[in-house]
Amino acid sequence: MIMNMVVAGLLLLAPNPGGGGGGPDVQVRGGQDGNTARISLKNSQIIISGNGRGGRSDGYRLKRPCWYEPAQNASDMLDFQQKSTRVDPGAPQTRHEALEPFVEKLGEEGRWWTVAHDASDPNGVSCQMALDTYVFVPPNTTPPAGITMAQLADIARAALTVPEPKVELNPDAKSYVNLPTWVWLGDVGETTRSVTATLPGIMSATVTATRGRIEIEPGTTDDRAKVEDSGCETGGTPYKEGAGEPTCGVTYLRASIDQPRGVYVLEVTAVWDIEAAGVGGEVPFAYDPVEVGGTRDVPVGEVQSTVRKTG
Repeated sequence: MIMNMVVAGLLLLAPNPGGGGGGPDVQVRGGQDGNTARISLKNSQIIISGNGRGGRSDGYRLKRPCWYEPAQNASDMLDFQQKSTRVDPGAPQTRHEALEPFVEKLGEEGRWWTVAHDASDPNGVSCQMALDTYVFVPPNTTPPAGITMAQLADIARAALTVPEPKVELNPDAKSYVNLPTWVWLGDVGETTRSVTATLPGIMSATVTATRGRIEIEPGTTDDRAKVEDSGCETGGTPYKEGAGEPTCGVTYLRASIDQPRGVYVLEVTAVWDIEAAGVGGEVPFAYDPVEVGGTRDVPVGEVQSTVRKTG
């Protein structure tokens, strides 16, 4: 893996991670219920922070839902195991036998690594079960499935959410054939969102989303609607009285009376571009944008005119 030697080098300078022989039973959640994603780090020391949580996720999943994290050295791990290991009477293994693998490593250079997983992933538990709970690793090496910068960035990406798009229109209540309808995003709050995943004392990865263009789907075919998107790169422009033609909007060419419920269902997708960076090494790949959409019902009527006969 690209980051193996970088991580190993940093471990020599890092303090001993504490707790639980590889981290406490901590769950860190991002996203929310419903059709959004959730990441739940189990038995992990990774800390999730940033303003990019509590919004809407695009359902991104980790490429691998389990991994090893560096834990204690041989002496500290044995001390932890001696304090925490309990063996029930009649169990096939005695307490002495349970502690023996940790006793054997006393005096050796290196560190124990322990397994963690994403409990929100359907394959998280089975992935962890396929790995040994503890693995002793010599200095300057990383075990297979050991945490890398790429995986840490993936965890930050899975926790990233963006605001639910609020679609604004003008005219708002009803439009008319051949009348341009302005489209823009309203009340979006911060236009930059970031999440950082940190393995304390070792490395961290930050994923940043910046709101860019919006994409308009008018909810009908090209012969019934014309989209203007030259000004959609910044999320559209709010309508102001006296403004001319919109540079981000749609013009319906036929009435919606023959459509289901008598409306066109306009969909607007907000596109958030993603950048990733790491402290302790580079993130060796790029992410596709986050895309989240919102809809509005648009009733479109015909312009009525009255012809009067004179004379």
